[in-house]
Amino acid sequence: MLEAWLEFGRGPLFRFSFALMVFGLLRILILTAISMWEAYDRNPDKILPWKDLTVRTFGWLIPLGTLWRRRPIYSLISVLFHIGMLLVPPFLAAHILLWRGATGFGWPALPQAAADWLTVLVIVTAICLLAGRLFHKAARSLSRRQDYMWPLLIMIPFLTGYVCANIETAPGTYQWMMLLHVWSANLIMMMLPFTKIAHCVLLPLSQYVTGLAWKFPLGAGQRVVETLGYGDRPTWVERPRLATDDVAAPTEEA
Repeated sequence: MLEAWLEFGRGPLFRFSFALMVFGLLRILILTAISMWEAYDRNPDKILPWKDLTVRTFGWLIPLGTLWRRRPIYSLISVLFHIGMLLVPPFLAAHILLWRGATGFGWPALPQAAADWLTVLVIVTAICLLAGRLFHKAARSLSRRQDYMWPLLIMIPFLTGYVCANIETAPGTYQWMMLLHVWSANLIMMMLPFTKIAHCVLLPLSQYVTGLAWKFPLGAGQRVVETLGYGDRPTWVERPRLATDDVAAPTEEA
């Protein structure tokens, strides 16, 4: 019975989960790109700091320089967690063999020792990230239920996979661990397009989305001033002034 559920998880369920993940993330990416183009096309002012947005995009893809100044330990742990999480699943030799058996092609694998160390790294850093959310007051106040769920959920396939690959267990225990490994991995793939983890495909676009979304239409500043009832006051003066200063409207010279 366990073997049948395991084969179902490795076969039809894996194909469904993988297709749902790919097409779901692709849908989000396409819709975001369309929204960005519509926002750009709708605004008469086409001037954007493309170079600055590109620099900031690469800065957030590897955020050590940004986060290191505020939360250096958290920054390092987060980067190490993501490195292991992104490298092990696609480059583990056992996974590549399964993929080659299903599709007929594969790619080079990580050395087994490196894969084992990266797996342990993901498990340890996942625990640290979870502890950081639990015991850091600012992080705890901003955290939602899924922020606590994801480190635990991601840890399950890594922990069970490590046990199956490196620790001798009874055949029944091995099957249960492998079943949990396969089904938890499928669950992660199915959930990716519908949770905050979809940022894995949106992160490269985040700075461009922000630049377009917060770019006011041409003349919006003057309309805001008029709406606030200050249309008769200048929007720029030669010297700084206090909010209580009575500034007369500029007069035209004859």
